[in-house]
Amino acid sequence: MLPTRVGLLLAAVAGTAAAQSPITVGGITAKPGEARSGAIPIPAGVDAGTQVPITVINGTKPGPVLALIAGTHGSEVAPILGLQRVRAQIVPSDLSGILILVHVANLPSFLGRTVYYSPVDGKNLNRVYPGKPTGTVSERIAYAITNEVIDKADYVVDMHAGDGNEALRPYTYWSPLGLDARTDSVAREMALAFGHDHIVIDRDRPKDATQSVYTQNTAQLRRKPSITTETGYLGLPIEAMVQRNYEGGIRLLRYLGMLAGRKEMVTAPIYVDKTEVIRSPDTGVWQARVEPGTTVAKGTTIGILSDFFGNLIAEVKAPFAGEVLYVIGTPAMTKGEPVGMVGASSP
Repeated sequence: MLPTRVGLLLAAVAGTAAAQSPITVGGITAKPGEARSGAIPIPAGVDAGTQVPITVINGTKPGPVLALIAGTHGSEVAPILGLQRVRAQIVPSDLSGILILVHVANLPSFLGRTVYYSPVDGKNLNRVYPGKPTGTVSERIAYAITNEVIDKADYVVDMHAGDGNEALRPYTYWSPLGLDARTDSVAREMALAFGHDHIVIDRDRPKDATQSVYTQNTAQLRRKPSITTETGYLGLPIEAMVQRNYEGGIRLLRYLGMLAGRKEMVTAPIYVDKTEVIRSPDTGVWQARVEPGTTVAKGTTIGILSDFFGNLIAEVKAPFAGEVLYVIGTPAMTKGEPVGMVGASSP
């Protein structure tokens, strides 16, 4: 059995004392009742520097500190636009606690329109946490977000979407690491509050805080309940997906008691506890044969890979019966890269 719902008081215990004091995040200071926008500077090092645009909204009433992080992958744009709406709608006098919005975590990737990897150092920002102060730019960004955002928050959400090549159905990652019961339970509640009915359970994230790898996992290992959301597809600013990111943020604020309003929770979640990322056997031209959200049997053809002349290299098949959570929707394919992910729920 999954853990029962924890109380809202448990979810909002930490961080209440800080909400009535000024807070400084990456050099941006917001006093109670203020909203301030600016950027965390990432100085040049072994490669070019950059910055991380943020907004800090300090409420007038006590409450926790919530960090919403968008743009970890620069072509995942629906969360970026969703957080702009959150910024426009939150009035500090209505807020209990502090809201930190990371508008674009990976500015080099966003401006370079790249998929997965930074155009500066070729690294995936969501694979280098907790980062290094003297590393390459992705590692320096991760270090800054770890120290200036995650360490100052009580709750963290890493907001993703289908990257520029990924056709994706909305879902949320919940990672019960088994290290702290409260952290795991509240993170599950956050997943239900955000609003996606499909919740992927990932128990295999690293448990070493010095090698946390992922944004969400970095927070979880610091006993800060955290989830990763996936809302959007193919790097497109689809209105419905932008709005779902906005609404997910507002639902979390209400769940944590930071905003007034009706608290909503998913009542019939689908817990996906078996997943497999299917990888390309070779380099070539990819054509998907299924849509995200499709239910497939074991052995169903997910897509075909051909060489650059159209000769068939492989038919890539589903490893087990389940649902297609995402599938690569663009033709360019490199050996070893994902072609899709299938998930299933235990009976």
